[in-house]
Amino acid sequence: MNIIKLDATDSTNSYLRRLSVNEPIADYTVVVTKLQTSGRGQMGTVWDSEASKNLTFSVYKDLSEYHLESPFYISMAIALALYKTLSSLSIPKLSVKWPNDILSENKKICGILIENVFKQHKFSSTIIGIGLNVNQVEFDNLPKASSLKLVSGSTFDLDDITKEIIINLKYYFNILKERRLVSLKETYEASLFRKNKPSTFQDAEGVLFFGIIKGVSEYGNLQVLLEDEMIKEFDLKTITLLY
Repeated sequence: MNIIKLDATDSTNSYLRRLSVNEPIADYTVVVTKLQTSGRGQMGTVWDSEASKNLTFSVYKDLSEYHLESPFYISMAIALALYKTLSSLSIPKLSVKWPNDILSENKKICGILIENVFKQHKFSSTIIGIGLNVNQVEFDNLPKASSLKLVSGSTFDLDDITKEIIINLKYYFNILKERRLVSLKETYEASLFRKNKPSTFQDAEGVLFFGIIKGVSEYGNLQVLLEDEMIKEFDLKTITLLY
């Protein structure tokens, strides 16, 4: 495993992307930093993390031998790798908040940023950015954030967790490469936060409505059973789960 350790960088995803442009990158190359000065989350959000307390790293994954119609299977594999890792650490009440945030006891402990690269109209590679709150215990103005230490009472070794995540990424990407897509999707759906529970949502116009999460489509849309007993699909830009 090729691990590049940095004291600080703007973004591990950006660092790895710059590296991959200039030279060939080995599969599962990891860039990890103690401090990320411009960490990025989904849809332009900022990932803020206390230096040396948490895991902020990115992984390069070669996809040239994968035959993928939908990028969401990549997201499912990554989310399940994190879920499996944290389960092995006995982190309580784990779930995946669609599309790929990892929660414990309804608090966010991990965010994932996936940047896929296409060449000749097919998936070439992906850069997986992972922000995992590990030993940080204070989250000012972030009432929905938590950490492994807060939910378990234990202090964790960052290097050990990184290695375990890579092992589990390889496990689920192997399932993806073997095209065991039904199994992957069923496992992902079984881990979904608030699946089969009445929930409140907000649409892009700010209108609140009630529904029940039933699953996801193969293209990653959330499937919600509405009050009229119809199942409607929503993409990430059109719906927010309130909790």
